[in-house]
Amino acid sequence: METNYKKIIESNEIPENYKYYWNYQFKLGLEAIHPYLVKNKSFETNYSVIEIGSAEGGVLHALGLKGASTLIGTDIAKNRIEIGLKISNLLNIKTNYYIHNILTDEIPENWIQKFDLVLLRDVIEHLEDTETTLKNIKKLLKPNGKIFITFPPYYSPFGGHQHTLGLKIAKIPYLHLLPTQAFKTIIKKGRKNDIDEVLRLRNIKLTPKKLETTALKQNYHIIKKDFYLLRPVFKIKFGLPSIKLTKLTFLPLIKNFLSLEASYILQLK
Repeated sequence: METNYKKIIESNEIPENYKYYWNYQFKLGLEAIHPYLVKNKSFETNYSVIEIGSAEGGVLHALGLKGASTLIGTDIAKNRIEIGLKISNLLNIKTNYYIHNILTDEIPENWIQKFDLVLLRDVIEHLEDTETTLKNIKKLLKPNGKIFITFPPYYSPFGGHQHTLGLKIAKIPYLHLLPTQAFKTIIKKGRKNDIDEVLRLRNIKLTPKKLETTALKQNYHIIKKDFYLLRPVFKIKFGLPSIKLTKLTFLPLIKNFLSLEASYILQLK
């Protein structure tokens, strides 16, 4: 594995920005997500795993190394799927990739009730219809299958994803909670595509309560939930420890306004 990892880092086929994204996904999968799933009895060897919004597939590759038998990555970004396939080949980890939108595209027949684990890592907050998303995922799960979901609550410091705009001012926490017209004025010089996405998120406004209410409505059982002041990925990116707020989140203001990550494991009842 060390040799194959070196191939990716040294490869001229993989652009440097994709190497960066893949590298932290992979390390996050190995060092944080896999241990968390095992601890909470949500991953075993020979599991079949599908990740919605897999990008370059780093987390999938980590779970493949830990014994997953089937790995499928889906994304709406063709370029990230293509890079993911190149990396999979370099690692010699069989991973199948598909351009697929869980909200609007038909579920392939050979995916129905085939997966032990569905991953939705920092994706669900971008999907306009949370209920339809969870409803469609039910089609993917085996009878005892689970979903692992992470997302930044909308009202948290950067829950509006304003930090993606490429503006210094957009690094100010809670900026996205300004009135709409004031916010639009401040961010108008940001990257066009990111502006569109940030404004779209203002309409979705995914919160822990919304996720939990929708999950229960769709007949899921919440078997684990955690809230973080400092996210596990910060350890990979910045060397910071992950800090949980879970014991304090009986106070709604804590989980809505201070949690940089909400993490859930769901299972069908």
